[in-house]
Amino acid sequence: MSTSNKKVLNGWAMYDWANSVYNLVITTTFFPAYFIGVTEHNGNDNVKFLGMELRNSALYDYSLACAYLLIAFCLPILSSIADSRGNKKNFLKFFCYTGAIGCSLLYFFTPDIIGPYFLEYGVFCFMIATIGYCGGLVFYNSYLPEIAAVQDRDRISAKGYAYGYIGSVLLQLVGFALVMIKPFGLTEGGAVLTTFLLVGIWWASFAQITFRRLPNPPAKPKVKGNVLKDGFTELKKVYHQVSKMPVLKTYLRAFFFYSMGVQTVMLAATIFGKKELHMENSMLIFTVVIIQLVAILGAWIMAKLSSKYGNFKVLIATVMLWICVCTGAYFTYTQTQFFILAGLVGLVMGGIQALSRSTYAKLIPETTDTTSFFSYYDVTEKLAIVIGTFTFGFIDHISGSMRNSVLILIVFFSIGLIWLFSALRKQRKFAGNGPSTAVA
Repeated sequence: MSTSNKKVLNGWAMYDWANSVYNLVITTTFFPAYFIGVTEHNGNDNVKFLGMELRNSALYDYSLACAYLLIAFCLPILSSIADSRGNKKNFLKFFCYTGAIGCSLLYFFTPDIIGPYFLEYGVFCFMIATIGYCGGLVFYNSYLPEIAAVQDRDRISAKGYAYGYIGSVLLQLVGFALVMIKPFGLTEGGAVLTTFLLVGIWWASFAQITFRRLPNPPAKPKVKGNVLKDGFTELKKVYHQVSKMPVLKTYLRAFFFYSMGVQTVMLAATIFGKKELHMENSMLIFTVVIIQLVAILGAWIMAKLSSKYGNFKVLIATVMLWICVCTGAYFTYTQTQFFILAGLVGLVMGGIQALSRSTYAKLIPETTDTTSFFSYYDVTEKLAIVIGTFTFGFIDHISGSMRNSVLILIVFFSIGLIWLFSALRKQRKFAGNGPSTAVA
């Protein structure tokens, strides 16, 4: 196949521009800091939620884990149905608008408006936004092998992440300006809540470029029968294909374990700085902006290195750096140390995300069932996030310190590293036997 024209590629990358504001503003900076601040009272960080008493940081982790678990159960069926009926763009739109609405509703996340159940309301809206974000990714990612030739997938995947980092930083700066300047008589809390609303508007608005430019899937014959049954049938077919591809199967195992570490670090970094280092919100926001800017460079560097040394070798080196990052985090006690660590996180964060996606896109066989194949990729990641964030939150809950939770991330990365070495050995062994073994 040949790579699509520039208009289509830019349109695809613009969805990263649109939805990455959720990832940066909601899960990484403004919402975690606001959530911790609004749920702490006189130094007491325990909250009551649905009759349970939890640390607020643990509740945050559990909420994420629950949202990702729900979508992990639903995505295989939805993606299989989308492939069999040729309507994945409609699914992408549905999850886009769901996420945008969830973010916008966080504008009302304050006890002054919602009342005594504001915590339950905020967690519910946060979970809805999370489901919209991660639910749409499988359909978005599945376009990559359809619009890009194998040799271009590393570069185009990195381009998508670069668009996402740039777009999210722009809105992050807008939110930061609102908090610092407080125009129109806004309080600091009101400025943050307004930023949540802007995230929803930004996401839904810029996604329109993607919806207009991405090609519609080829028309499928009219399918009769039960959609759930058909979905499971399609999923079973993909499972059997993956089980016969030794390199792809081993890579997914590696991806599962190192994703536990990568995603948990990204989701918990701000709360770690807030609770363990007692950093001010403005410094945390500034730090995350630096991470995003460095991540653009990281995605570009990893794409260049992969073309020279191969995807697996670069992934192995990147996971080793992640192990160093987590080890450093355990011994981080000052803001200066946190800033240095943040720079390293940015460098490896952008690279590993873009390269992981493109590696999978290069390993799957030529097929029209790209959404079903990418559901495997996304469900693997979602289950990794469930285990990673839940474990991180549980250790924080029972030990009373997020610093102890960092140690388990080193274990996750180490297991992923072992599987990456195994995938590299199998790739060399089976080189020349097909797309699932000889490309990455």
